[in-house]
Amino acid sequence: MAIPNAVRLSFEAGGSGSPTLLLLHGLGGNAAVWSNLRRCLASRWPGRWIAPDLRGHGRSFHCAPYSFGAHAADVAGLLGSEERVICLGHSMGGVVGMALASGWFGVRVTQVVAFGVKMLWQPEEVAKAQDFARSPVRWFKTRDEAAQRFLRATGLAGLVDPDSECVARGIVECDGRFRLAMDPAANLGGASIEPFVRALSAPLRLAAGDRDPMVTLDQMRRYDPGATLIDGVGHNAHVEAPERIWELLEREIGASGSR
Repeated sequence: MAIPNAVRLSFEAGGSGSPTLLLLHGLGGNAAVWSNLRRCLASRWPGRWIAPDLRGHGRSFHCAPYSFGAHAADVAGLLGSEERVICLGHSMGGVVGMALASGWFGVRVTQVVAFGVKMLWQPEEVAKAQDFARSPVRWFKTRDEAAQRFLRATGLAGLVDPDSECVARGIVECDGRFRLAMDPAANLGGASIEPFVRALSAPLRLAAGDRDPMVTLDQMRRYDPGATLIDGVGHNAHVEAPERIWELLEREIGASGSR
């Protein structure tokens, strides 16, 4: 019997009960990028939590097609059809959360909080993302070279220790050489979020750091009039200021009654 793709997703999980908090990383990242925020979970989250490495990332499998729908289908396989799920997604992971909240995948999502989601793509940015997706794997002679490349590619340089679990999950060694764990073909840069916003069957809150160069407040408010900025942080707000992201999450699920 074929093993469902979701079974082949690497993930971290903890807690018990309801609701389930689903933590969805951004492009190039992995489950360990949530380590700072997860310090809040033991004392402040009442239910189960799960943080997967999305397809083509971290320690999960590589297999086309790569799309927001494919990611959502994979993640849905980790969840029960009767679970109440709250999605907290960064960047690409925020769009995966929106797709999951469409109702197309048999999962009961009651709230989506997405931050750092890029809304507007210039033609040259789309072309660059497509070129990257078609590029061969780049190999490095040393772990340090690969680690530094991972940190630069994810915007985590200066925020995450090169010896951290996040970096360990983000690179792979093979025959004495090193590469990024992400499959280049998994780059979804340039894809529109509009179909997923239109299909949402759960409340959506958009946010971003006020120093995030990828998205503006006006762009977010096109899709969420209540979108908000988080003062003093950039694109990786969950790493820079996890407490601020936690406060945003608690405020939104309290307002929607999702808890």
